[in-house]
Amino acid sequence: MLAPLTLMMTCALCALSTAPVFAGGIERTAFSTGLLFEQGRVVQFELGGFRPDVSGRLSPAFGPLAGTGSGDMTTDFGLWTLGAKLPLGDRTDLMISFDHPYGADVSYPRTGSGYILEGSTATLDSSALTGVLRYRLTPAISALAGIRVEQMTGIANLNLAPPSLPGVTLGYDVDASRETDMGYILGVAWEKPEIGARVALTYLSSITHDFDGRETYSTPYGSQTATTSWTSEIPQSVLLEAQTGIAPDTLLFGTIRWTDWSAFSVAPGLYRATAFSSDGSNLVDPIEDTVTYSLGLGHRFTESWSGAVIATYEPSSGNIVGNLGPTDGYRSLTLAATWTHEAVSSSFALRYVEIGGADTRIAGFDDNSGWGAGMRISYRF
Repeated sequence: MLAPLTLMMTCALCALSTAPVFAGGIERTAFSTGLLFEQGRVVQFELGGFRPDVSGRLSPAFGPLAGTGSGDMTTDFGLWTLGAKLPLGDRTDLMISFDHPYGADVSYPRTGSGYILEGSTATLDSSALTGVLRYRLTPAISALAGIRVEQMTGIANLNLAPPSLPGVTLGYDVDASRETDMGYILGVAWEKPEIGARVALTYLSSITHDFDGRETYSTPYGSQTATTSWTSEIPQSVLLEAQTGIAPDTLLFGTIRWTDWSAFSVAPGLYRATAFSSDGSNLVDPIEDTVTYSLGLGHRFTESWSGAVIATYEPSSGNIVGNLGPTDGYRSLTLAATWTHEAVSSSFALRYVEIGGADTRIAGFDDNSGWGAGMRISYRF
């Protein structure tokens, strides 16, 4: 009787997609094939929120200002997703989903502390429409293929108060165009429903956005404006998802995901000629590729209630990161519960994240964390 438990745990895991991850400093939701393996026709809605706390202190290189705190440079945010799974015949299923896979809300507070980026802000918005077909080659083996259409835009407004120029503030602004581009998805899956076992391997291609933007660099001596173009590649990734029943009403599940973040950067032309980039660095620099591991255990307590605990780990690289995303790896623990009654399933998740410390070119960011919560409502028809 593992099939009902498999469904209930899948519901609980889907609720977690609204609790953000931190790879690349901009990733907020992660793709999953779970919905494709639901029985029958399903519509689901997910809603979540996250409250991060990320702050740093100027490095010893800043002399008398060393140790000056940035204050919390993040803001609370919410996420929502919508998805549906529809059978198209005896062997074919279709999954359609809409989500917001990437984002950033950076706001260095104006505390009067003397932190040199005080008042700087940045926003990144994205949305994606994904469609994936699953075709059963045999009762146990399926092939997956799909398309992902992604839209992205961003704005940054930076302030810099150089310690060598007391009373002087420099400014840099960039407003990127809203671009829509496409990638593809390929995968294969094996399953044995009677014991709740399934393994799915999925490849998501990169998506390249060609942005146009207006940059302005302001100094006490005047300002310089330029209309520029640059290319940013949202990286390719490989996702391995697995689960199996290990005891009556008990499910073991996990994921391993590799993401090619070293291919991602944001490099407007004027920015690299400003005082904000003294060594020619980009607005958002490439970082190391990431591998994220997740392991969970689920148990059905009654016909209506099940619960799960999930641990997630992404090791830090130890490399220098950018001031608009000063994190490096993370660890998290999630508790999830699912209630099922007839055609409706409701899932709830609470997640604590220990955000990996990181060094930028001007500061060190340590002892940071965040809390997330998510819910999902699923209707079978």
